[in-house]
Amino acid sequence: MRLSSRMIVVLTSIGLLSGSLLVSVNFLTRDRIALNKKQEIEEAITRVVPGTQASQKLYEEKEFAVYTGKNDAGDTLGFAIQITAAGFQDKISLIVGTNPSLNKITSLFILDQKETPGLGAKISSYDLFLRFWEDKDCSVPLRLRKPAVQTPEQLSSSEVNTITGATVSSESVLNCVNSSLEKARKLKAEGKFRIEEKSAE
Repeated sequence: MRLSSRMIVVLTSIGLLSGSLLVSVNFLTRDRIALNKKQEIEEAITRVVPGTQASQKLYEEKEFAVYTGKNDAGDTLGFAIQITAAGFQDKISLIVGTNPSLNKITSLFILDQKETPGLGAKISSYDLFLRFWEDKDCSVPLRLRKPAVQTPEQLSSSEVNTITGATVSSESVLNCVNSSLEKARKLKAEGKFRIEEKSAE
């Protein structure tokens, strides 16, 4: 067998072996990855809908899902809306909590982001960004406060703070939240998901 033919056989064999190993690893880790992702979402729901002891997925489509958060008695405390949208560098995945009427934001949590370190990545920081989203009136579209302020008390009830030097990332989150809230309200009005009332005892 000529040298070139042997090289082709060897390289082909290595490629097939590597491909088989990758498929095996993916098969073995797929369920664990899915379980970890589910746990991450459940933990995020308890963050954004305070008091949640149990959650349930009410609606799902690509890069958008709605969950309900309930207490021990089975009462609905609010909704958690998960959405993914384009950021400055890459996609931003977040989850926003609301009250049952979808007119008040309880909290915001960033699930995943790859924004610029030291700038846009600050959207994951509670002190620098997330705390300015708590208890916000979202019955009207939220607005971005520019220039940035130092404390939440300096914002109006429907304003959220920008990150100095990272306006694009801040606006991406704002637009993502506003659009997801509008969509959730429309779906709820259409009966695509609803709060299951407890039956009287």
